[in-house]
Formats: sequence, C-alpha cells, structure tokens
Amino acid sequence: MAVNERVMRRAARFPCRLGARLLAFGLACVCTAGAAAPAPAPVAEHEIGALLAALQASPCRFQRNGSWYPAAEAKAHLQRKYDYLRKRDLAASAEQFIARGASRSSSSGKAYRVACPGQPEQDAASWFAQQLAALRRHAVSAAPRTD
Repeated sequence: MAVNERVMRRAARFPCRLGARLLAFGLACVCTAGAAAPAPAPVAEHEIGALLAALQASPCRFQRNGSWYPAAEAKAHLQRKYDYLRKRDLAASAEQFIARGASRSSSSGKAYRVACPGQPEQDAASWFAQQLAALRRHAVSAAPRTD
C-alpha cells in the first residue's frame, strides 16, 4: 500500500479531526483578539483626561445634535465615548480621541460645537485642538531642565 493511499484512508476514517482542530484554532484566535489590544499610552490617557477635565471646568456650553448642554454633561457624554473607543483600541492618542470621539456625533454625523462666554462659537474639534496645544505647551514649560 502506498503512503498516499494510507494517508487518504486515515483521512477518510477521521474526517472531522482536521475540521475540529481548525475550528478550535479559529475560535482561539477570535477570542484572544480583543485581549491583545494594547492600552493607550499613559501620556495619551493623561492628555485625554486633562482635555475632559478642562471641558468640565470651563464655563463653555457644548452643542450635540442641535441641543446645547452644560460642560459637565458634555464631559460625561464624551467620557462614555472615550471608554467605548478605548475598549476597541481606537483612541491611542489625544488626536485620535478628538477626531473619533470629540468632534462629531457618531449617530448623526453632525459636528459638535463649543460656545464659551466672550468668544465666537467654534467646532469642538478646534476647541479641543487648542486645549491640547495649550496643555502640551504648559507641560513643556513645566518640565524640569536637564542642563
């Protein structure tokens, strides 16, 4: 009996073994895919937390889907969006969070707006970008010198 013939007979007797192994391997890959997603860098988490804190502490109002909300409610809403994005590894940086979570409604696609006293109304993406730039400038100026 030739080797190929023996292999074919064995495969015919146990046709489901290979299928079962492939299925188990596929399930293992799918089940561990979410666990392998890296957490955002500590710097990104700090910056995003600082952006949300800046919004909450501000006297600004936040427009979402045509309705205005106080900053504290807006912060709570954006915190939920950040948690959602973070679980899916979609906010690895502050810029990604602004683009994917803090700039527009995921349901309607309408841009979020921010209105602060004494300033012109602006898109939330611009407001958050300005806040992030100020946060980074402050972090650089507050960093200890290494002369």
